[in-house]
Amino acid sequence: MTELRQIASGLQFPEGPVALSDGSVLLVEIKRGTLSRVSPDGEVSVVADCGGGPNGAAIGPDGAVYVCNNGGFGWLDVDGRVVPGLQPENYIGGRIQRVTMDGAVTDVYTAVGGHPLRGPNDIVFDAEGGFYFTDLGKRRARDADRGGLYYARADGSHIEEIAYPLTEANGVGLSPDGSRVYVAETWTGRVWYWDVAGPGRLRRTGPGPAGAHLLHGFAGYQLLDSLAVDSAGNVCVATLVTGAISVLTPDGELKDVIKPPKHDPHVTNICFGGPDLRTAYITSSGWGILYATEWHCPGLRLNHDA
Repeated sequence: MTELRQIASGLQFPEGPVALSDGSVLLVEIKRGTLSRVSPDGEVSVVADCGGGPNGAAIGPDGAVYVCNNGGFGWLDVDGRVVPGLQPENYIGGRIQRVTMDGAVTDVYTAVGGHPLRGPNDIVFDAEGGFYFTDLGKRRARDADRGGLYYARADGSHIEEIAYPLTEANGVGLSPDGSRVYVAETWTGRVWYWDVAGPGRLRRTGPGPAGAHLLHGFAGYQLLDSLAVDSAGNVCVATLVTGAISVLTPDGELKDVIKPPKHDPHVTNICFGGPDLRTAYITSSGWGILYATEWHCPGLRLNHDA
């Protein structure tokens, strides 16, 4: 059994972990509205107040942190756990933000093709310095937005919609050679992929939405959140309800299921760090815990990571 050790607790719905070379971990606290930093000894400090609902995060080619801000959630308490709810009255709209380590926050994108971003969720940079990101959309009492996959340049010069519509597009990641882009849909419990023809260009040759291929469809009632890819090409996707990280091979086989010691239906994300990238950091968001565990192979070194 994989052993997970607790690094920090008391976090306000942590997500979007990014491991840094000094052993600390950047992450967002969605309910708190911040980009925060967890030191190796578990001390938590705020890097920046992003407002709204900061979600996925990644280091860009300029060394800044790019944050998908979903605009905010209403929040519920379910048996002591924090659970995100519907679009709140103080919703600020979706946006992509550039955050520097001195706390400066700048909006880079708030719309695409004349349509406002609704709930940007997860992000991954390619080797060329552009980034793919998902927009989950927002849910309201009687209706919900459609989601999609987008591609943009970090300097604010270009953004485009490349796969639409998707059903609450959530996790996004690239294969080790950059030839595939993976997207997890929350409510369908499916992980899709497209072959990449060039920066932001997809080969739409599959039978799925927007020409996607199905990597894996989860049985029963299992919802999906963010994902990361390891050096073996395994897609490590946060699996809600089950409360786990599910490990899928590049062929779509379910290889492993890793659960924290304290059950949390909102295990939301994973990243890799440490000197040899063999440490996986996992966010248990409902309980506000950051865990670490040793991985069976090195993680994938992300483009432009510090």
